[in-house]
Amino acid sequence: MTQTPEGASAIQLEDPRGQGEQPPYPGQEQELPGSSEQMQPRPDHGEESYIGDGRLKDLKALITGADSGIGRAVALAFAREGADVVISYLNEHDDARETARLVEAEGRRAIDAPGDIGDEAHCQALVQRTVDELGRIDILVNNAAWQVMRESITEIPSEEWERILRTNLTSTFYLCKAAIPHMQPGASIINTSSVQAYTPSASLLAYATTKGGIVTFSKALAQSVAQQGIRVNVVAPGPIWTPLIPATAPAEQVSQFGQQTPMGRAGQPAELAPAYVFLASPEASYVTGTVIGVHGGAPMP
Repeated sequence: MTQTPEGASAIQLEDPRGQGEQPPYPGQEQELPGSSEQMQPRPDHGEESYIGDGRLKDLKALITGADSGIGRAVALAFAREGADVVISYLNEHDDARETARLVEAEGRRAIDAPGDIGDEAHCQALVQRTVDELGRIDILVNNAAWQVMRESITEIPSEEWERILRTNLTSTFYLCKAAIPHMQPGASIINTSSVQAYTPSASLLAYATTKGGIVTFSKALAQSVAQQGIRVNVVAPGPIWTPLIPATAPAEQVSQFGQQTPMGRAGQPAELAPAYVFLASPEASYVTGTVIGVHGGAPMP
């Protein structure tokens, strides 16, 4: 069984790899932003494994990038823990509908909310829609991200740099700024960073920059809103099998994805969900300004 932070629900996975060693993934590529339905093998979002225990009963959550990958796993786990979910995504409508189906199958509300979180007006509208349709916002998960691999800084177009910063980091500022005035004591903000914040890859210069910024932003914001009873924390994944991987890495790198970790494999989205549940739940009432790494042993100083 997967070990989880104290108070978090467990995923019933005797061996999350499915076998003793992770076989090489088939070399595959997609167009950004990528789709779960086209991935081989399909990611595990916890559909058959995550068991909820009512830890988030009747809470209201807004999750960005919830159409697939980590965001879908978190949305499913939150629903099984009793939360209603706003599914924020760019334009991956088929994937988003599947996430909504999974949430609704648990008897919880799912609201599809497509659009570009790099636009401040859209972020404001997302928060307002959550409050208007669900009654309040108790949990904000900033998870959506964009990355492009480049071998040299001279290869990075300025507009690409701006887009990655706007999608990954500036949107986190926009959404937190919009959500906090609506949040009551006990509310939680969970931002998604990466081991790239600590051990950055040269080919992910822009992405790693945003992930380091998210850690610093979150630690400062946690201090700012602590007296309001709002907690701000970070989850830092390692290599996780999500659509972003075949959509941004060459096929030959995809085939070896995750094998460099001490555990010798990539993680599955389902293995991230318990960390988000713990941080959103009352069990984490004295946890703020911290980073939980879920990375298969990859170095994270």
